[in-house]
Amino acid sequence: MSLFEPENQFQPLAARLRPESLADFVGQAHLLAPGKPLRQAIENGQLHSMIFWGPPGTGKTSLARLLAHYAEAEFVSISAVLSGVKEIRNIVAMAKQVAGHGRKTILFVDEVHRFNKGQQDAFLPHVEEGTIILVGATTENPSFELNNALLSRARVYRLHSIDEEDMLGLLQRVMPGIGETGIKADIGVLKAITTSAQGDARLALNLLEIAADSAVDDTIKLDQLGPILGESARRFDQGGDLFYEQISALHKAVRGSAPDAALYWFARMLDGGCDPLYIARRVVRMATEDIGNADPRALQVALNSWDVQRRLGSPEGELAIAQAIVYLSVAAKSNAVYLALKQAKEDVIKLGSLEVPMHLRNAPTQMMTDMGYGEEYQYAHDHEDAFVAGEDYFPESLSGQQYYFPVDRGLEVKIGAKLSYLRSQNDGSKMKRYTSGEE
Repeated sequence: MSLFEPENQFQPLAARLRPESLADFVGQAHLLAPGKPLRQAIENGQLHSMIFWGPPGTGKTSLARLLAHYAEAEFVSISAVLSGVKEIRNIVAMAKQVAGHGRKTILFVDEVHRFNKGQQDAFLPHVEEGTIILVGATTENPSFELNNALLSRARVYRLHSIDEEDMLGLLQRVMPGIGETGIKADIGVLKAITTSAQGDARLALNLLEIAADSAVDDTIKLDQLGPILGESARRFDQGGDLFYEQISALHKAVRGSAPDAALYWFARMLDGGCDPLYIARRVVRMATEDIGNADPRALQVALNSWDVQRRLGSPEGELAIAQAIVYLSVAAKSNAVYLALKQAKEDVIKLGSLEVPMHLRNAPTQMMTDMGYGEEYQYAHDHEDAFVAGEDYFPESLSGQQYYFPVDRGLEVKIGAKLSYLRSQNDGSKMKRYTSGEE
């Protein structure tokens, strides 16, 4: 019987082709190549709790089943979407009975990140005692989604998308299974399916199965794949890891003065369905964090692009955001203001609520004037260049502190020169007061 004519006609091809040995497993060479610790643990039946973290269709479930197979352990699978503490208790009770016969129990939890903290805590004593070997599967970053107590009792293994070479090899290996039906497919068809699957082996096999069911004259033809493949579902998960990885890549490309790469990541996010207004907001952040006073026009360009998107929508708004991204990418860079504010905030936390010096306080009432509020304050506009040399605007314990250090790029070259001049005037005034005996 062909793989495409199963006894259970409702079981997807991907499920029927789950690997029965490590030799059949596709991808994840960084974990499963000969000599790698995880492969050795599986082959030797050395069980420990673990979390498999990776995109869909990368073999998380298959790997858990192989672990149970090699260790000759009981395999129990649940979904965190459908199960709760009650199911966990029932499985633990069963695991204790199995342990009485000298067998371990592997509890595989799909989408383990969907368990809340209380549900995750329910695992802890049983994992600690070794009653169950927990194997969790998640597409989300475990360090964000799982509590520390659970993470400390399990090893995290990162699974990667299946690369095109491995995926193509898998499909070519499957094709002989169609032999009894006489269905054929050339390399172009398999490559098209590989590209559309975007590293998801389950999706690739299911697309192949659908294409085989729709074969004309026992041949899967390239021109028939259009409606089957549809538009390739590029990976993008609003609010998930891939979302934040892509916005991070966009930001770093702008910071690194790489407009072409920045445009690519912008296009990827739009293609995945990201709200352009979110990207526009992040572009404003880039303008203030990474460009600042080196080119103050960058902030206005970013704000304008946000406004265009809000007023006109797409595609005009997207083009305006693209313009801003390119401008920011090639603009002079400075994070001096970003670092200055960060340091000032740290001093506020470290030093607490320092008193405002009396000469900087307003005196709206006669009583406050009599108490010395505002005394000896010098109004800057009454002085040459609207600058009072030697005046101190800090609390006394922070006198002379500097946070802002302009870089030697863009407009900050001129800002830095101006600050150097003003600071030299301050130093000269202090020296004059010192030599005259005022200090």
